[in-house]
Amino acid sequence: MSIASTSSSDSTRISICLLATGVCAALHVWKLAPALPVLQVELGMSLVQAGFLLSMVQFAGMTLGLMIGLMAERMGRRRCIAAGLALLAGVSLLSTVFSSGTMMLLFRALEGCGFLMAVLPVPSMFRQRLPPSTLSRVMGLWGAYIPTGTILILIFGAWLISLGGWRVLWWVLAVLTLAMMATVLVMVPDDAPGSTRKDAETGGGSGAAAHTPSAWHLIRQTLGSVRVWLVALIFGCYAAQWMAVIGFLPTIYAAENLSVAMAGGLTGLVAGANIIGNLAAGQLLHRGVPVLRLQLAGFVVMMLATLFAFAVPASLPARFTAVLLFSTVGGLIPASCFILALRVAPSPQTTTTTVGWMQQGSALGQFLGPPVMAMVVNVAGGWQWAWLTTAVLGTTGMALAFALHRQASS
Repeated sequence: MSIASTSSSDSTRISICLLATGVCAALHVWKLAPALPVLQVELGMSLVQAGFLLSMVQFAGMTLGLMIGLMAERMGRRRCIAAGLALLAGVSLLSTVFSSGTMMLLFRALEGCGFLMAVLPVPSMFRQRLPPSTLSRVMGLWGAYIPTGTILILIFGAWLISLGGWRVLWWVLAVLTLAMMATVLVMVPDDAPGSTRKDAETGGGSGAAAHTPSAWHLIRQTLGSVRVWLVALIFGCYAAQWMAVIGFLPTIYAAENLSVAMAGGLTGLVAGANIIGNLAAGQLLHRGVPVLRLQLAGFVVMMLATLFAFAVPASLPARFTAVLLFSTVGGLIPASCFILALRVAPSPQTTTTTVGWMQQGSALGQFLGPPVMAMVVNVAGGWQWAWLTTAVLGTTGMALAFALHRQASS
């Protein structure tokens, strides 16, 4: 049974399964944040070292996003997703046994590979399955898979850590991920390696398999597009800010003498607010609001919110509200980037590689964001200077958004 031939109800069911897959994979990316204060003490890490441990999961995405996207096209998207989930589960279990600082860095890098294998094929599957009239809304939902996983892990993960330590959380996630892998294998139809349904707009026959270009041709097509590069860099500027601020919030709140559970819960609420922005972006794009307007609004509010949250003397509730606004309005950016990736892909066959390259831009931002912010804080003399990082990234992101708009208009 091919993906293209499934009924509307089957497509809905499979789409829900794929959305759940993204959330499950996101749990592993963010499981370190609530455990970071505990691990920092257990492993004797400095703030900058903790920042690298937080972002090491992005190492694979920073270097292998395009290659893993190409691999998904070759081995089959469902098989790639299942293999990624298996890798995440296995590494999570191994981390509880070999938990030195060096091994934790290695395992985080491997988890980055598993994460990419699980999530990169999904947008391409959505594009093949869904009509254009619903694609914007579904991609808005997909843009929220990271914040959804983040709020779940920060709230329930912090609770599990308070009950039995970080290893209990790692075990639970391994079991949950294996269950998700089994669900994907049962619910998502198999797709032949390298198969691609021609989109309706290309004029292909119903469900006809398109000719599979060479790997080098797909790479050249993807990397030869200036618009693909711009979308990747815009996503990177957003991701660097979001990862740095959200990733360090539990540590910042711990310095305010809040409990691990309370710090995780507050950070989870901030991460969850990002879902609102993603869903709003999907609706606004569906109604014809320009992508540029959404991205500019997101970057401006993120810069102003962090300036107030870190640099302005205010009460904890007031600063928490500012960070909440940072995450909510910032959510307009990722959903718009996923839509842009589908629009700027040079061909239907390069959809997964385009998303993979965009993921590399995102991963580069997430990898550099936390340690750069930590270094700024250390050099400048306190968290009140953290807003400098978001100011530079936000300004760069807006310049890139304007450049992409000019490219699209030319």
